[in-house]
Amino acid sequence: MSNYRNNVFLRGEGRSPWYRLDGSKFDCYLVGVAGGSASGKTSVAVRIIENLNVPWVVLLSMDSFYKELSLEKKIEAQNNNYNFDHPDAFDFDLLLYTLKNMKEGKKTEIPVYDFITHSRTSQKNSLYGANVVIFEGIFALYDQRIMDLMDLKVFVDTDSDIRLIRRLKRDISERGRDINGVIQQYQKFVKPAFDQYIQPTVKNADVIIPRGLDNLVAIDLITKHIQRQLHERQFNFRWDLLKIDYNDKKIPENVIILDQTSQLKGIHTIIRDKNTHLDDFIFYSERLVAIIVERALSELTYEKHEVVTPLNIPYVGKRCIEKICGVSILRAGGTMEVGLRRVVKDALIGKILIQSRPKTGEPSLHFVSLPDNIHECYVLLMDAQIATGAAALMAIRVLLDHDVPEDKIIFLNFLATPLGLHVITNVFPKVKICTSMIDPKINDETLFIEPGMGNFGDRYYGTL
Repeated sequence: MSNYRNNVFLRGEGRSPWYRLDGSKFDCYLVGVAGGSASGKTSVAVRIIENLNVPWVVLLSMDSFYKELSLEKKIEAQNNNYNFDHPDAFDFDLLLYTLKNMKEGKKTEIPVYDFITHSRTSQKNSLYGANVVIFEGIFALYDQRIMDLMDLKVFVDTDSDIRLIRRLKRDISERGRDINGVIQQYQKFVKPAFDQYIQPTVKNADVIIPRGLDNLVAIDLITKHIQRQLHERQFNFRWDLLKIDYNDKKIPENVIILDQTSQLKGIHTIIRDKNTHLDDFIFYSERLVAIIVERALSELTYEKHEVVTPLNIPYVGKRCIEKICGVSILRAGGTMEVGLRRVVKDALIGKILIQSRPKTGEPSLHFVSLPDNIHECYVLLMDAQIATGAAALMAIRVLLDHDVPEDKIIFLNFLATPLGLHVITNVFPKVKICTSMIDPKINDETLFIEPGMGNFGDRYYGTL
């Protein structure tokens, strides 16, 4: 028996770009599904999700947003004398805050409500990256502030006798209640609340679904409408970047290029040589990372700090006041973590997996793992190379969605192109980029940098 009403998180293939070429975001598509208790709202929402067949979809239940009950109210609830079907039973302010964050694509913490103890648990569901959110609840179409966020509003209209039978089955099997208590609560609270508060919200719906899950035609129409809306947001992101004119522009001021010393050129010669042994490739790659990180650290904030030397003489120096977090764009960015650790041994580490779709070459987000306090850190974002800048834009957008300030991001890489540098700095002008060298062009067919280093991840991990 489960004490919790679970929210559903569906992720399939990677997430396509949810932002435009200028960095502005598409809001996620938010559908509200209302109806009486046990009317089949969840079943309809799940069927819509199955029919959509798109990745990164969330089904959010309003049951997660019941208010915390006082001891007195908990006793009333245990005696079936508390009205869970009244608008005052829900925390609409928390619900509004959560849906706003989800709508804007930000990382969101969703509460978990325990129907046995009538309180929120310490557990929370962490959510990031929904393309579609389907929000279902008896008062989904009650609060105007919440309805203003919705792209589509649905009301599931089911006969009252059927709803009573379903409620009996659900509350007895899932919420541990006895049949007499369920019937008493239904007659005293559920039916009056439906007549007074829930049924009138049908006028706010864009679509009404009589008979719930049995109405296949209505569900199919809703599914096709959402699919059309999502299709209008698709575009050829990476290939559109290649069309940007950058030839007459200078390297942006927020790009830091290492001094082109003989040592640096020597390391590049070894790394670029296709005949370099794997051990040497790894050694010199990690050495170069350390040089790049050391240069990037000069951009951080330092304060005066006094210490006493072994000769008991004061020395006034500097110390960095920033918390540092390295975030690698997998797979090639992961090759830079060892070099980062050699310079900043206590740096936090996060990971973002971005891969190119085999058929289109478009970037897609597959995985995000970032420290909870990353918004308090100075982030050193790491990827081996910048070609078109498509993966970099996606990774930076992820960081911004996790409340990392744009001016607290430095992007580190071995090699970049003028196109990639201009793309990133035009979209995110406060982000700094630290690279060791710039190569002039990108192959229009393979999107590889030329003369370049080849596939850096394959070479480093020996998977060629």
